[in-house]
Amino acid sequence: MSILIKGGRVIDPASGLDAIADVAVADGRVVGIQTIPADFRPSHILEASACVVAPGLIDLAARLREPGHEHARMLESEMAAAVAGGVTRLVCPPDTDPVLDEPGLVEMLRFRSEKLNLARLHPLGALTRKLAGDTLTDMVELSEAGCVAFSQAELPLANTLVMQRAFQYASTFDFAVWLRAQDFYLGRGVAASGALATRMGLSGVPVAAETIALHTIFELMRATGVRVHLCRLSSAAGVALVREAKREGLRLSCDVSVNSLHLIDGDIGYFDSRARLNPPLRQQRDREALQAGLADGTIDALVSDHTPVDEDAKALPFAESEAGATGLELLLSLSLKWGAQRGLSLAQSLAPICSGPAKVIGPSLGAQSEGVGRVQVGALADLCVFDPAAAWTVGADSLRSQGKHTPFSGYELPGQVRYTLVGGRLAFRAT
Repeated sequence: MSILIKGGRVIDPASGLDAIADVAVADGRVVGIQTIPADFRPSHILEASACVVAPGLIDLAARLREPGHEHARMLESEMAAAVAGGVTRLVCPPDTDPVLDEPGLVEMLRFRSEKLNLARLHPLGALTRKLAGDTLTDMVELSEAGCVAFSQAELPLANTLVMQRAFQYASTFDFAVWLRAQDFYLGRGVAASGALATRMGLSGVPVAAETIALHTIFELMRATGVRVHLCRLSSAAGVALVREAKREGLRLSCDVSVNSLHLIDGDIGYFDSRARLNPPLRQQRDREALQAGLADGTIDALVSDHTPVDEDAKALPFAESEAGATGLELLLSLSLKWGAQRGLSLAQSLAPICSGPAKVIGPSLGAQSEGVGRVQVGALADLCVFDPAAAWTVGADSLRSQGKHTPFSGYELPGQVRYTLVGGRLAFRAT
């Protein structure tokens, strides 16, 4: 299939390219930007005037509920939601049912996702068997099966000896370890510690749950030289510690969720279970520090933290309801909203969902990382074409995901995806 994307504003955050240009796609790759090969004959022409042609979005945290919910065809619906949101590449945590701790499970998941011909899927392997925190998995076998890194998902490691051994193992093969910085004992609450949680009678999670875990991780990184990605920072103190660790030269990257970037604990409202999230929403000073950290590069990526939760699990009282919210289809719009609030350019607004996450997963992809998160001649044609001026209202009817619950329900957000290309194939077209 050959496609000509005509008259769009081409933005490549990694190179600084920002120009009105035609983009030619053939054999799965970009073959021309502005200067189109003389022998190029498009089979399809996509009109993109008033639209932005950007790299396909890369989401580093999206739960797809498979293995475990095959009967509900969750993989199909959530991958369709991904491309509808302009996401062409996503990373899924290992906390599935069963846990991704065996090569066969990883291979099956990758095979099923490839059969759908939608977004590209990169699984994280479990760091410990069953995520129990006791016995390390065979990281080499899981890597060979397609895992890009290793994680405990939402389950913190209580045993620092196990963490040290995991870091040593991973460092030996230059595998990356992805961790939520959360103390095992202090992180068991359902809301951020503070006046609001006390007034509402909700068990609190103090900032110390994050900072204590960060100090432990950094000490073991210094001892082992391992590469670590911190998932979903939530506090101003955490941002400050990460900034110092990066300045020191530790092999470190991190991300923040769209929820923590835009919301605070007050958005829980009257026990609104849509705002029951992990990590819990913190105070305004934390949100401001997270927004500033993403803008100055301390935080490398913005993630959807997509977790489709069914109606029954959200209908429970706040403290008993399941944590999580849908986010794949909101990632682009919420990144644009953050950029507009801070007066950033479109390229700067897109970097945390394109070039930033590409740098995080690049070392794990090896030779396949060439051109990931880029719009450049020769790169894979993973592209997102969106109208930045078009607004849409978040609601159950506007979401393709089976997860309809989000604290942003009712918000009017900027940016509508018109086309999503994955490997030069039209994976999504707005109706």
